[in-house]
Amino acid sequence: GEAYDWLRGWLTVERLAELLPETATLTVERYELPNLRAVNFVIRGLLGQGVAASTRFDPQAKALGELLRSRIVDLPILEATA
Repeated sequence: GEAYDWLRGWLTVERLAELLPETATLTVERYELPNLRAVNFVIRGLLGQGVAASTRFDPQAKALGELLRSRIVDLPILEATA
């Protein structure tokens, strides 16, 4: 619907780099998942040499989605749909 259309247009690879600066120098692939009304990002190199070699507090990047979700952004007002 309307919210997914907004998400697809707004959450680009460039916008992800603005919201999560640690991804800005990495290769990021973006995939649209219309049946889920979602977008998925694959961030190459975020784990460095791998989970066991990473010095990140969250080496598997499980919390990266939550970090992105916590960012404050302007949202459009969309009409409710049934």
